[in-house]
Amino acid sequence: MAMGQALDTTNHVETRPSNGGYQPAFVGQARIHGVKTSMPIEATVINSNLKSPWGIHVLPDGRLLISGKQGSMQILKMDGTLDKQITGFPEVLAEGQGGLLDVNIDPDFTHNRMVYWDYAEPGDNGSTLAIAKGKLSADETQLENVVVIYRATPSYKGGLQYGSRILFDKKGDMFVSTGERGAEDIRVKAQDLSATIGKVIHITKDGKPVPNGPFAKTTGAKPEIFAYGFRNPEGMAWNPVTGELWEDEFGPRGGDEINIVRAGNNYGWPYVTYGIEYSGKKVYDGIQQKEGVTQPVYYWDPSISPSGITFYTGNLIPEWKNNLLVGGLGGSQVARLVIKNDHVVGEERMLKRYNERWRALTTGQDGAIYAITDGGKLYRIAPAK
Repeated sequence: MAMGQALDTTNHVETRPSNGGYQPAFVGQARIHGVKTSMPIEATVINSNLKSPWGIHVLPDGRLLISGKQGSMQILKMDGTLDKQITGFPEVLAEGQGGLLDVNIDPDFTHNRMVYWDYAEPGDNGSTLAIAKGKLSADETQLENVVVIYRATPSYKGGLQYGSRILFDKKGDMFVSTGERGAEDIRVKAQDLSATIGKVIHITKDGKPVPNGPFAKTTGAKPEIFAYGFRNPEGMAWNPVTGELWEDEFGPRGGDEINIVRAGNNYGWPYVTYGIEYSGKKVYDGIQQKEGVTQPVYYWDPSISPSGITFYTGNLIPEWKNNLLVGGLGGSQVARLVIKNDHVVGEERMLKRYNERWRALTTGQDGAIYAITDGGKLYRIAPAK
């Protein structure tokens, strides 16, 4: 969309004043006009006994693999009933925002049964975001031959902002988002190419850098870095229309972002942001746009605290097709973003009446959305009966 191109931003869903008072870089980057789903939608609780769920993934047979921050995983049937409890995990530091976080499966899972997850790993010098893999046993009750394949560095003595999500690309390599650990003395590492926190990294299934990355020939840089300058990226998803990698992340007070992650790009944090410090002060020099820094596709101010995201790829709700659904922790809502030509052209705030913190969501094989909440619930979101 060209700079200055007219876009209807009346009737936008955000009516509160912004924290920073900053102006967007282009029309439609924030406070887009509201849209409303015409079909009646309901969210049904199908399990209310999950323990701090964080990640959700659909298995090839349609069942749901769900991770829990305390260091466990479960397989649930599509009706929400517990099928299997999985054990065999390394020690997890389940403190603050840390714990056992995202989970994904090998693209060739039906043959090799490999599961991948990331978690806060305790250590003498603080905790580290570690990525591990293991083979799901034949009876689906434990992970075998578990090995840590990667650790984001440096470690840090603090419990904030690990990120992170795990995605596989079409070649079977992994993209992992890493948080910058929150505190002012460590967050600047998001701009440091010798550190792998505050990044999106690109690694093989053995944890090695994917060859020929954008910084592979940069002196002092970690070759696995794909993009940098992220704060706390808790959502990643593949855009089914363009095939590109989309990401969301928490700002501080305001400045939550939706980004398209492209090789070698700098996304600005902590020196370029639409948010302000929790104290109310500017973040460093209060810069929102800078040459060489990629602008977010969309941002929120005030914050909605976006966590897991998914593009809707089902057929049950046709008007949602290829829309981006964003689980919101703050405000207890799911945001639906209508996207056209890589720009957000409409936003809907949904499901607020359930008063949940929506941690992650995915499209099920039946076309419904399955969503987990910090309150320990699994919801099935589908047309009302």
